[in-house]
Amino acid sequence: MAQDTARQPPPTAPAAPARALLPFILPAVVVGVVAALVFVGVSTAAEKLQHVLWGPLPDALGVGRYSVLWMFVMLVATGIAVGLVVWKVPGHAGPDPATLGLDAPVLPPEVLPGLVLAAALMLAGGPSLGPENPVIAVNVGLATWLGTRLLPRTPGTLWPVLAESGTIGALFGTPVAAALVISEALAGKPLRGRLWDNLFAPLAAGACGAMTTSLVARPTFDLGLAPMGRPHAKDLLAALVIAATAALLGLCAVYAFPYVHAAFRRLRHPLLALPTGGVVLGGLAALGGHLTLFKGLSEVGELARNPEGWSAGRFALMAVVKLAALVVAASCGFRGGRIFPAVFIGTSLGLCAHALVPAVHPSLGVAMGVLGMLLAITRQGWVSLFTAAVLVASPAILTLLCVASLPAWLLVTGRPQMQLRPDGTPGR
Repeated sequence: MAQDTARQPPPTAPAAPARALLPFILPAVVVGVVAALVFVGVSTAAEKLQHVLWGPLPDALGVGRYSVLWMFVMLVATGIAVGLVVWKVPGHAGPDPATLGLDAPVLPPEVLPGLVLAAALMLAGGPSLGPENPVIAVNVGLATWLGTRLLPRTPGTLWPVLAESGTIGALFGTPVAAALVISEALAGKPLRGRLWDNLFAPLAAGACGAMTTSLVARPTFDLGLAPMGRPHAKDLLAALVIAATAALLGLCAVYAFPYVHAAFRRLRHPLLALPTGGVVLGGLAALGGHLTLFKGLSEVGELARNPEGWSAGRFALMAVVKLAALVVAASCGFRGGRIFPAVFIGTSLGLCAHALVPAVHPSLGVAMGVLGMLLAITRQGWVSLFTAAVLVASPAILTLLCVASLPAWLLVTGRPQMQLRPDGTPGR
């Protein structure tokens, strides 16, 4: 009898009945749609401002659009503008961005306008950060504030999860990314019920966010690189080497991050720290060229359209400069996320590997470079695999990605994260 009892499988969590999940559909749909519209609105406004600042304005002044002088002027001016927002606007554009990740805290409503303004100015001005962190924080604050007032009987903990899922679905154009992020976050928490019951409402929000963005903006992550054929042993070796190299390079930035942040923190005022960061970013842009500016998604497409257009040394230089720019921009106080710049860095590293060893397929190099860099920078395993896979749209690479992720993860796990605690010490 004791042996029979020992052989019995552990009891599974009871499944929630459909009637318990149906009330969450409407809130998930509304939050997903609104989160996507906020993301598209902020991104569109920033793109229109970027077009003016980096097009007609320098042309009217008789200055080259991407001349060294104009890059310095714009990055310093962006630092001053964002510094004024952080200093004077109510809420000071939220907490220190170096302490924030994708799991945003619930910010009070008065903070959100300043955070939107600071993020839009940053995106238009050229610092190497993406929109994900501030937009998620805005949507989380907005959904929680409105949701708890309009539907007070709905669990308050649901609104941040729905807002995060809707925003991630909108960012990537697919709810799969949202489901992966939420399932990874749930892995360390005690669950009430089964995993898919807990994912039901977030997945609905992510799907609505993705559909809304697809209908309004039609985003795509596919770089259009030629798909790779049947993998061979040399491809496995290349995958392991490139992913591990990218992870190690990313760890260099992670370890440097708290020291760079501490240096800017000593300036003690946003109107000193942010313009100073702009000066440093201007120097890096002069070294790496205009492709190392901005969040990096459009620039990644430009690299992918001509994988043979730059030398291995040039690809390596752009990767290192972009990584340094990411560390500086995230340290000095600009409001932005790290995923999109990390994608540019990984792509540059992958194309560098192809330029050094032409036998390395460009799709393979890009996927493995992005995988390793994202693992080091974000410490999000599922998102790293997913992003690397959708960039190249090559089914033959999926197995290689899974295999290469294992040694790369061993390199990064247990190391500090590129996210600091409120006291400035590295998190793990």
